[in-house]
Amino acid sequence: MVSSENERRIAARFATFDQDGNGYIDREDFSGAAKALLAEFGTPARSDKGQALYGGAEAFWQGMAGIADRDGDQRITREEFVTGAVKRLRDNPDRFAEIARPFLHAALDVADADGDGAATVADAARVLTVLGVPEDVALTAAAALDIDGDGKVGEAEVVPAFARYFTVPE
Repeated sequence: MVSSENERRIAARFATFDQDGNGYIDREDFSGAAKALLAEFGTPARSDKGQALYGGAEAFWQGMAGIADRDGDQRITREEFVTGAVKRLRDNPDRFAEIARPFLHAALDVADADGDGAATVADAARVLTVLGVPEDVALTAAAALDIDGDGKVGEAEVVPAFARYFTVPE
């Protein structure tokens, strides 16, 4: 069972998803995140990488709405987020992370300057910063994602970390 402390931590993550700060999460928050990432890395929206990122954002929104939008209004309130995320964590944290995989994969691809399938730690930190993580925290988090110490962050490192993000303190 997920503790009330974990529920509090999950609720604190709500603001990361509520990109425009209007008090709920909706499709525009996900497309806005994609647009901001593309701008940060100078990637055209109509490019293959841009289209993949927008597609990943839409898939992420659909997955999130599917687990959390209880009243079907196409908006996720803080309470719906906490309830939906907690349920997923009870079921399986890794499965919860899977809804984000297409977006995370595409975001890493946008940040992958040399096309080797991974972003540098610095570029991974840029992604996190664009998504609303404070710069100092983003740098520390990106460095921690580099499990093998090669200076790169790949999908195999990012996706499991996504699930852990919801269960550990900042």
